[in-house]
Amino acid sequence: MKRVAQVIGLPAEHREAYERYHADVWPTVLERITASNIQNYSIFRHGELLFSYFEYVGDDYEADMAKMAADPETQRWWSVQQPLQQPLPDRAEGDWWTELPEVFHHE
Repeated sequence: MKRVAQVIGLPAEHREAYERYHADVWPTVLERITASNIQNYSIFRHGELLFSYFEYVGDDYEADMAKMAADPETQRWWSVQQPLQQPLPDRAEGDWWTELPEVFHHE
């Protein structure tokens, strides 16, 4: 299993819309997340910062993420969400969210 943690900005003026959308995520988006071998997916907010965490349980992370990115409904969802978010300046080239390195884990 691969644990993934990411952060992105959420300007205060977009908080209400973002949280409203995520209170009722489109079923097709949730189905694509599951089909992409993602489990235990959560997004938390601290002020103007979003923190996401999920567990990838598949065998080919890059291929599953490419399938998700190619999905028309996921692309439509992202087109609605992206104007609400503010990527961090230190994210990797080509990334929208900034992936965080794991520095500690205990089971």
